Amino acid sequence: MSALWTEADLLNATGGRFASAFSASGVSIDSRSLQPGQMFLALIGENGDGHRFVAGALAKGAAGALVHAMPEGVAADARLLHVADSFEALHAMGHFARTRFQGRLVAVTGSVGKTTTKEMLRCILQAQGATHAAEASYNNHWGVPLTLARMPPDARFAVAEIGMNHAGEIAPLARMARPHVAVITTIGTAHIGHLGSIEAIADEKASIAAGLEPGGVLLLPADSAMLARMRAATTATVETFGAAEHATHRLLQASADADGTRLVVRVAGREIGFHLPAPGLHMAMNALAALAASHLLGADPVRGAEALAGFAPGAGRGARRTIVLPQGAITLLDESYNASTASVRAALGLLGLAPAARRIAVLGDMLEMGEAGPAEHVSLACDVEANADLLFTCGPLMRRLHDAIAPSRRGAHAADSTGLAELVLQELQAGDAVLVKGSLGSRMKTIVTAIETAASGAATAPDGPHKDAS
Repeated sequence: MSALWTEADLLNATGGRFASAFSASGVSIDSRSLQPGQMFLALIGENGDGHRFVAGALAKGAAGALVHAMPEGVAADARLLHVADSFEALHAMGHFARTRFQGRLVAVTGSVGKTTTKEMLRCILQAQGATHAAEASYNNHWGVPLTLARMPPDARFAVAEIGMNHAGEIAPLARMARPHVAVITTIGTAHIGHLGSIEAIADEKASIAAGLEPGGVLLLPADSAMLARMRAATTATVETFGAAEHATHRLLQASADADGTRLVVRVAGREIGFHLPAPGLHMAMNALAALAASHLLGADPVRGAEALAGFAPGAGRGARRTIVLPQGAITLLDESYNASTASVRAALGLLGLAPAARRIAVLGDMLEMGEAGPAEHVSLACDVEANADLLFTCGPLMRRLHDAIAPSRRGAHAADSTGLAELVLQELQAGDAVLVKGSLGSRMKTIVTAIETAASGAATAPDGPHKDAS
């Protein structure tokens, strides 16, 4: 395996000191998923102290480990790179990796659709050249530098995802990523409890422009009420995408059914028609943003649209599967990863498109909304009435939605997802379509797991053109 990190680059990036020198084919922060030849970074975070796992990582075949304390059970002359602070060293590696990268980089942020747009960009770009993209939702203070530290210097394209919970988090990460193109997917109420207003959210998202390379382009949602505010916040070149007539890159037509969306878009003056195997207007907008960004990076949007024929939503983000239960087959729409008002509304719209005997929505609290939380949850009542036959809810905020809908549509309410899981399982019948969605902290994956566990011995099967994605 070729070295992603040579001994010299590790020293130059971190300013550290080798106990025994090594080079590495990759970078890992989790000893469970570490592959032989990768370097293990011993970070201290919410899940504990990574130094406790250094010995195991080395035994598993790690090329070496980056540490800021001497780990137990490891010889003094082991393959260790000693630094003053392992977290700061990760950031230094991110900066160093970005400096040596010679390709074109796009960074994606937004209240909703960041990861989906990032995955669409991966799909588009890797069909046209070597492409590196962030894993999962690696979009925070450790996810962005880790994405960069894993980036091959000779890749043609790279895709970073940048998120935030509080004001002041995006700009430093954008300056590290130094994108040639920065995309803001949407401006919504996610994290409004921390930022206080939709205007403050727009300002924070727009700060991604602070990291743009000279000559870089900021791609904004043309249909957002915050467009003028975000445009005024930067001196960078701005282009837009959306359905509005003034959009630089425009959605001309979108027709959705349960199997996907037929789109006609105009990107860089070229009219492109294609089928996206992911239903919903929000998916269409994500695809348009990805195609526009790929064009700005130098890729061909026509070839990009062709590549999107193979796109599938990821697990927890709209993946649709047929699950065979003892009572018969159901359709599961797994949106359990996270939630905001806009994304729940869009997911309910997808549920309404699903062919089913009954459509069942299983919703957990949308978090980090502050004083706006109760009203935001109640605002979903019309969407539930239009798209779901039954609603199951958990959490104190979703209780308000449960009480706001017609009694005939109330399934059950529980304090948490663990308590709700059995109530949902008792209700399911053959032919049902079931949507599961809620903020990560609501742990709605518990309900998805309960449904999977209750399945008969028959394997879960892809539904239509969709495939499970890891």
